[in-house]
Amino acid sequence: MMQGPDIGKAIFEHTSDSRVVELPFGLGEWHLPTGWRLFGIDVSPTKHVVFMGIAAALVFLTIWYAGRQVERRHREGKAPSGFGAAIEAIVLFVRNDVAIANIGHGGEKFAPYILTLFFFILYCNLLGLVPWGATPTGNLAVTGALALTAFLTVEISGFRALGPKGYLKTIVFVPPGMSGLGAVAMALIMTPIEIIGKIVKPFALTLRLFANMTAGHFVILSLLGLIFVFAGSWVVGLVAPAAVLFVVGMMLLELLVAFLQAYIFALLTSVFIGLMQHAH
Repeated sequence: MMQGPDIGKAIFEHTSDSRVVELPFGLGEWHLPTGWRLFGIDVSPTKHVVFMGIAAALVFLTIWYAGRQVERRHREGKAPSGFGAAIEAIVLFVRNDVAIANIGHGGEKFAPYILTLFFFILYCNLLGLVPWGATPTGNLAVTGALALTAFLTVEISGFRALGPKGYLKTIVFVPPGMSGLGAVAMALIMTPIEIIGKIVKPFALTLRLFANMTAGHFVILSLLGLIFVFAGSWVVGLVAPAAVLFVVGMMLLELLVAFLQAYIFALLTSVFIGLMQHAH
């Protein structure tokens, strides 16, 4: 009896990181270099590192090309159009309605960071939907690093905005008007909760992005796997068209999720920055 392909293994190989990048059009595989160490830590590139580099390059090219288009149209005395106008609309939306609207006064200082987060995460998400691609944001290390940058931005900017005394109040919380033993008791109770709250925010950002970007690929590959599971049986004639139809629908949904998750990450980061900036 002929044994079918191991669908589970194929799914995990596609979604997990590796030292091998599959080249398009049957050109083989690119085995990434190994043995790179820095202070005793292995920093050798992996598949997700390569695609993060591609995403970063695409962010630069997108903003650079769109900026040149908009600048040229302005010199000609014409309104922006085409690709430049589309990117300008996205930039203005993220800047005004995500960053400044949620951070509040002084939010324009954080707009470049929020925009960088949005476009970088968006391209990382979309690269997993193209043939021979991979989704770096389906890696906990990547989403954790992105969340860490958000955490450091929130805390460091909050410390600078509130000063040492004001920042300490975001950790040691005492309700206004309380004093004596009641204030001490509230501080003892609320301080661990405030510290946990600071840790939970980046943890939630990490898991939300990772889970959403991984789940869609699991569903798509599982549906495609049904075709191979029933290969050689008359049932495949019914399963294959239905599986392909569902996969197309899931791909369209994943396209929406790619934009949505980039927006949510940028939005929540802006909200967390605003909460800290105006904690007083």
